[in-house]
Amino acid sequence: MEIWPAIDLRHGKPVRLRQGDYDQQTTFGDDPVEFAKRWQDCGADRLHLVDLDAARGDDPAANRAAVERIVKATGLPCQMGGGVRDEETIVALIDAGVSRLVVGSRALKDPEWFTAMCDAYPGKLAAGIDARDGLVATQGWLETSEVTAIELAKTLREKTANIAAIIYTDIARDGMMQGPNFDGLGEMAAATDIPLVASGGVTTYEDVEKLVAMKMPAAIIGRSLYDGVMDLSRVLEIAR
Repeated sequence: MEIWPAIDLRHGKPVRLRQGDYDQQTTFGDDPVEFAKRWQDCGADRLHLVDLDAARGDDPAANRAAVERIVKATGLPCQMGGGVRDEETIVALIDAGVSRLVVGSRALKDPEWFTAMCDAYPGKLAAGIDARDGLVATQGWLETSEVTAIELAKTLREKTANIAAIIYTDIARDGMMQGPNFDGLGEMAAATDIPLVASGGVTTYEDVEKLVAMKMPAAIIGRSLYDGVMDLSRVLEIAR
């Protein structure tokens, strides 16, 4: 199972939010490159980056600069989400060295566009499906749609074979240190053959072991690493 340590960026600094709430932010120092190198030193061979400013329409300039520094400093494949809503952004981030981009809100609102972009950039785009009570949340988790996460996944698969992955996040679990929504992950895995990345709430070594037992292709881990609840080296041992 692939492990993607998460680095969430706001104003160029590494932060974490509780349940996507911008008013419940913890800032971890000034330089996200320090965390990127720390995770690399622990054995990480990939990173998951999130532009929290772009996710809600704020200026992404500081985070873009941080992403370029992370890519240059580590040389690791980086997956990035947050505010990827047009082809110009896709091209800019790929040119900046990002290996895979996560499209959330626009994949729901304009699946025709998203699947066309998947075909134009095969293997480069993943769908970020963030769910609250099984329904897709958009706009940096500020809005909830009437479309279920599984319906969206099936729609996207019907339209393209070139979608790289689904990053599935249960908002209620994200940053809460309460474990993933294993039932939701299992239902999503059964509903589509798109590679699934578990995100949100992975807190204990037992959580990681259960995801491995479920044959989950990949998992994103954030807060538990920053708070020292889990050691990344041990997580990687379990996953491998």
